[in-house]
Amino acid sequence: MARAALTPLGVAALALLVEAPMHPYEMYQLLMARHEDRLVKVRPGTLYHAVGRLEESGFVEATGIDRAGNRPERTTYRITGAGREALTERLKNMLAEPVNEYPSFPHAIAEAHNLPSGVVLELLDHRVANLQKQLDFLLRGEEAVAAKGVEPKFWIDIKYQQSMLRTEIDWIRGFRNDLRSGQLPW
Repeated sequence: MARAALTPLGVAALALLVEAPMHPYEMYQLLMARHEDRLVKVRPGTLYHAVGRLEESGFVEATGIDRAGNRPERTTYRITGAGREALTERLKNMLAEPVNEYPSFPHAIAEAHNLPSGVVLELLDHRVANLQKQLDFLLRGEEAVAAKGVEPKFWIDIKYQQSMLRTEIDWIRGFRNDLRSGQLPW
């Protein structure tokens, strides 16, 4: 796996292995418990494949195989020096370089003029309600992790996502007001 091709799931897996050696199912459970599926698309099968690719690239290595009861064998992995280096370089790139990820909402807004204004307003009302639910979930999540004493550096993404949701909600409300008032001719 080339460093530039380190996937978001690969980044998540390597970051978990920085914490401690673990097997892919344990990684999956931890990602789900932390609600990391808000940040990266994760399924057990794809995680196993991602860890396999990381191993092929020399970014992780097996440390042992465990078996509990009738469960299948589980291989435990740890991050290698090359894995730490790849993770560091990928994170540096992700933080420094803006990437157009082609989200669908800006595209939908650009083409919304193809729908009647009443339909657009109704759909945006629905979107704002859904965004508010996401924001409320993140606000409760922030309260929960703060109450548990989790250091803020481990959940800074929650603050970022809250800010992005608030910004989108505010923008949509302004757009709806302009559309409803006729300030934006349709």
